[in-house]
Amino acid sequence: MNNFLDFTGKTALVTGAAGAIGKSVAAGLAQCGSRVFITDLKQEGVDAAVAELKQAGYKVEGLAADVTNEEQVKAVVEATAKSFNNKIDILVNVAGVAGQNAIEAITEKEWDFVFAVNCKGTFFFIKHVVPFMKAAKYGKIVNYSSQSGKNGSALLSHYSAAKGAIISFTQALAFEFAKDNITVNCVCPGVVDNTGVWTFMSSNYIQNMKQEKDEVVKKFAAKIPLGRLASIEDVVDTTVFLCSSASDYITAQSLNISGGRLTL
Repeated sequence: MNNFLDFTGKTALVTGAAGAIGKSVAAGLAQCGSRVFITDLKQEGVDAAVAELKQAGYKVEGLAADVTNEEQVKAVVEATAKSFNNKIDILVNVAGVAGQNAIEAITEKEWDFVFAVNCKGTFFFIKHVVPFMKAAKYGKIVNYSSQSGKNGSALLSHYSAAKGAIISFTQALAFEFAKDNITVNCVCPGVVDNTGVWTFMSSNYIQNMKQEKDEVVKKFAAKIPLGRLASIEDVVDTTVFLCSSASDYITAQSLNISGGRLTL
């Protein structure tokens, strides 16, 4: 049997990699033998993540960028190629932001920001990475959507809309790139524990519901058939699978990581 999780000789680029999920995705790919280039908004965060991953023995480099700035995105892509033999085999677009507000209170600036980070950032990175994949006639792209992108969530209308756009964008590109042996999929996590997004969301729920965090977690977990929130490892393992040769016949998919829950 082939070792589907052997990424030796592969180069991966991971965005949003100073955060809990992004850094763990980078570590998961590196653990399987991939060389990894990481990016996030602030250089100090990138440097800290690079140092941590290198200490674990992984081949990792990084450069900060604002994913909404195309020139900065190009610089990251060029640095990735320069660092690792002019190759980019895997792209994982983790970078994203959430917002929580009633529709009447969402400002144009807030709406545009949520769309810029989640959608424009994903667009820019794919636009500038895919020429390397086309040249190699090989590539794995994994975008990050959300269960909110499929079903919508109250007080998260701008976030839901942006994540819904990621799903359609993924499907369109999967069809466009199929002839070049490039697969494009996205993951749709539900509530993921120990992440910045859940910390942000739960703090608002705690305030609005006038309950302690443990009670809020119980309320959400009770709605999930598997009886718990997703772990970071659940999301990372699924992402690594979609980057592997085990998923070669899977493209244009938006894969739920929700413990069996189909709505939020």
